[in-house]
Amino acid sequence: MRKEAVIAIRNINHYYGKGALKRQILFDINLDIYPGEIVIMTGPSGSGKTTLLSLIGGLRSVQEGSLKFLGVELSGASQSQLVQIRRSIGYIFQAHNLLGFLTARQNVQMAVELNNHVAPEEAIAHAQAMLQAVGLENRVNYYPDNLSGGQKQRIAIARALVNNPPLVLADEPTAALDKQSGRDVVEIMQRLAKEQGTAILLVTHDNRILDIADRIVEMEDGLLARDSQSVVISYESGTSGEKP
Repeated sequence: MRKEAVIAIRNINHYYGKGALKRQILFDINLDIYPGEIVIMTGPSGSGKTTLLSLIGGLRSVQEGSLKFLGVELSGASQSQLVQIRRSIGYIFQAHNLLGFLTARQNVQMAVELNNHVAPEEAIAHAQAMLQAVGLENRVNYYPDNLSGGQKQRIAIARALVNNPPLVLADEPTAALDKQSGRDVVEIMQRLAKEQGTAILLVTHDNRILDIADRIVEMEDGLLARDSQSVVISYESGTSGEKP
């Protein structure tokens, strides 16, 4: 029996502007995302990806339709309720958004302390364990300016996953990274998602990482144009096939 969806979206429409300037951005979106599932969202700029991601993350209010997070309806939710939802979600962005005056460990530790009532010693232990999980056990006391782009993004992953959130939203997490660093980052996300049962929704234009997805959804002109199992592409041979 399939577990309850982390995210259940039904007939979502969204608009920008008012009056004569009102413009529809999303059209009748339906989407479910389940625990441990990695869903990659693709599509051209302006297709509605970021708007949908912001609705799912509680960063915008639902205007029309139903959007449930772990069974809790976000349509009609107050700002304080949306704040509580946001605290249950991990976020990873193209810009890692680390605090430069804090070490790697302190950046991750802060996320623990903001979301849990834990002793400082326990928060430190959680942060160090998570940095070890992303391969940065030898960089815990380094400041962001002394780390590579890939290492900074690993810290961002550790920060997003340290509280075992049911959902992580990632917006172009590999855009500023070279091929190998991008591959390392998404494979870490993939492994930790499976270990923790965390659902990941990842928006990307990077075709090199599509093979980590359980499903690929494609946005086009505000519509969900495709929702299918991931296709693995062999760039050497030019062949492709569905993931087993």
